[in-house]
Amino acid sequence: MVRIVEHKIPTPGSHPYIVAEGPDGNIWFCEHGGNKIGRLNVRQATITEFALPQPGSAPLGIFPGSDGRMWFTQQRGNRIGCIDLDGGLQEFRLPTPGSGPNGIILGHDGAIWFSQTECDQVARISMQGEIREFGVGITRGSRPLSLSATPDGIWFSEASANRLGFISYSGAVREVDIPTHDSQPRATIAHPDGTIWFVETDGNALGRLTPPGSIVEYPIPTPLSSPRGVCVGADGHLWFTENAANKIGCMTAAGRVVGEYPIPTSSSGARAICAASNGRLYFSQYDLGAIGEVIPD
Repeated sequence: MVRIVEHKIPTPGSHPYIVAEGPDGNIWFCEHGGNKIGRLNVRQATITEFALPQPGSAPLGIFPGSDGRMWFTQQRGNRIGCIDLDGGLQEFRLPTPGSGPNGIILGHDGAIWFSQTECDQVARISMQGEIREFGVGITRGSRPLSLSATPDGIWFSEASANRLGFISYSGAVREVDIPTHDSQPRATIAHPDGTIWFVETDGNALGRLTPPGSIVEYPIPTPLSSPRGVCVGADGHLWFTENAANKIGCMTAAGRVVGEYPIPTSSSGARAICAASNGRLYFSQYDLGAIGEVIPD
């Protein structure tokens, strides 16, 4: 069994989305509705919020960079921002107007990579703010979302094309079809065993991609659970959010579900999830306006 604790965010309507552990060991998150970056101190269970300078920028994805700062996307602001651990902010405007930056990840090349959902591109930004956008080879109308980094390049979900895409660090693109029709792939995660896992929000399953491109799908026991986020825990299992079922699920790397755990507050809107170095997992509760903490037994 596990225990789940909820940490309420001070700002009403904050709508937290992506969560990630920072180099300080705390959990950083984007307040999509509050136009802020939040930080949960995992030792003191306190939340600090940092307001963004551009109104209505709708921050969404966040991830630590190689420079010790947290980098994040501004979906409606069409910018990439970064924040240091004391709250100092810097922003970079994107070349393509209305590109809808979404998911974000640190690549093995030392740069930050992010998806541009509204223009079907994946882009790269250096720690100095130099931006390069890639669109050739990505299916038009595919709406790329979540990204995962490997030594060879970046894997990303294509929600509307029902595919996983891959872009090498030099910009070469290939795509892999998902067997289940209109599965709505969203969150992705690279497993230490070299596979890529992803959620199928409408397929009600987790998928596993084994290079060079074979996909196996594993159903979730609860019908219509609407999985949204996935991460790899310290135990090597896949931990995932079930948005509609209001549960946290756990699946082994062999594809066997070993637990589905109810979230205390009903209809909390569980979205993204991440594993922290303290052995716990943290997830966003979009509708409740809170960060959930999963404490394994």
